[in-house]
Amino acid sequence: MNIDVHLLTLSRHLADAAALGGDEMVELAERLALPLQAAARLVLQDALSEAMQEVTLDLAPGAAELRLRGREIDFVVTHPTGSPAMADRSDVTTVPSGAMDDAASEPPSEAGTARISFRPPDWLKAQIEEAAEREGLSVNAFLVRTLTAALRPTLQKPVQADPGAPEGRSGSRLEGWVY
Repeated sequence: MNIDVHLLTLSRHLADAAALGGDEMVELAERLALPLQAAARLVLQDALSEAMQEVTLDLAPGAAELRLRGREIDFVVTHPTGSPAMADRSDVTTVPSGAMDDAASEPPSEAGTARISFRPPDWLKAQIEEAAEREGLSVNAFLVRTLTAALRPTLQKPVQADPGAPEGRSGSRLEGWVY
């Protein structure tokens, strides 16, 4: 994702607003445009990173990450089912344990993220980092996914999205774009 287009739009809006104030304001806006773009880039990256953390909470035990490559932002989604056998199973959806039995047992929706201090021994930290790297995840995304999976075990249960769908086939799937 290239956010330069959005930053240029912001600069144009700043220039348009400054034009209402005369030549001095236009000159000031021109001087502020570059620092504003740099600050806006960081704010957008932080906002997108927080969004990926929220998506990760919903995808657990899968994960969604934001990766920077130069000025480009990439979104990476790791699907919860790591086994190749499950990749071919379009008829099976992972459902949180107990979700079908009691909707009231679901945790309240997350409005944000929380910070905790976690100080594992060096040997454990090294193993966590290695495991996260093997999965292609950040340590934070790996820990969120792992802890969510541990606290909410999953079961493989077919979900019929359409009662008229043929037996053994699920009409549910996840599609879409992240902008």
